[in-house]
Amino acid sequence: MDSRYPSIEFLASRAKQRMPRFAYEYLSGGCMAEVNLARNTADIRAVELRPVYLRDYGGASQKSTIFGREYASPFGIAPVGLQGLMWPRSCEILAGAAARHGIPFVLSTVTTASIETVAEITGGEFWFQLYHPAEDALRDDLLKRVAEAGCKTLVLLADTPTFGYRPKEIRNGLSVPPKMTLSNILQMCGSPTWALGQLAAGAPAFRTLERYIPKGLNMKHLGLFMNKTFSGRLSEARIRAIRDRWRDRLVIKGVVNREDAERAIALGVDGIIVSNHGGRQLDQGQSTIRSLQELAPVVKGRIALMMDGGVRSGSDVAVALACGAEFVFLGRAAMYGVCALGDRGGDQVVEIIQTQLRQVLEQLGCETIAELPQRLA
Repeated sequence: MDSRYPSIEFLASRAKQRMPRFAYEYLSGGCMAEVNLARNTADIRAVELRPVYLRDYGGASQKSTIFGREYASPFGIAPVGLQGLMWPRSCEILAGAAARHGIPFVLSTVTTASIETVAEITGGEFWFQLYHPAEDALRDDLLKRVAEAGCKTLVLLADTPTFGYRPKEIRNGLSVPPKMTLSNILQMCGSPTWALGQLAAGAPAFRTLERYIPKGLNMKHLGLFMNKTFSGRLSEARIRAIRDRWRDRLVIKGVVNREDAERAIALGVDGIIVSNHGGRQLDQGQSTIRSLQELAPVVKGRIALMMDGGVRSGSDVAVALACGAEFVFLGRAAMYGVCALGDRGGDQVVEIIQTQLRQVLEQLGCETIAELPQRLA
């Protein structure tokens, strides 16, 4: 672990120095006034844990099992769109780090590495987040490719029924796809490591979707194509159709209320990820940890319960696990590492979170992850 950057906050600060402003603001920003973005982390850190000292203690293990698979730690890398825009080859870097450290990696439909590339990097040990296509034929072809690549866990994205209103992205011209304004070009010139990396890696593109995109579209028409091709709103009919076709594990990401959780269970899904899309969709929405606390008594033991959003440290992971999550996913935190340190950034983030989580477990007197709920204050 690089001792110059021993926390996600240090990595974020370094990333900001190395990235063009438009790329950093795309990564770090939320919607509207960014109320929900700030609330996610603040509410996690309002939760208190209580240690137990006067007992025999045999040491801590953070090994965790979900869907019958044991992982080295109870956290993974969340799906992030347009990763290569923020840092060249960042999707591939994080997939490799997850594979080396024995944690799950979730690939987004709209990121910048293909299903086949990530399958090769991870040996097929990855999860895939499906941004729902408008046409059944495209949906079915994506599902076929994911299955052939060895993926066993499909994640359906529920929390993007519409595009979030994000003022920083609007100002920077970061629609889908991004527009290279004069201001953005000048920012790229001021970030030479980023710019040289992009030249070497090639322009960011939706690699999984390339075969479906008509050749020769200009940026405006590519944006129109993407808007027409994908419809983010899930429905019972859409979930049921995928459940009928997908024989392995099915997860819905973006569940934040009991009504949707009960509906997901009734539809036969295997797990839910409590998420509000990192505060990028509904500014007045509830924080993920609050939603998790409300859903845990309802869902726990019936299907797998996971969470993402606002997690920036091993302590944050411990709090989410104590509040009922079986697994936690990190999006921005992982990206800050790659944007700060390039090829070494994914390993740095995993090692930071693992080290911090181990210290918290030892301080609390927990020998296993399963004991964390007993330490809620």
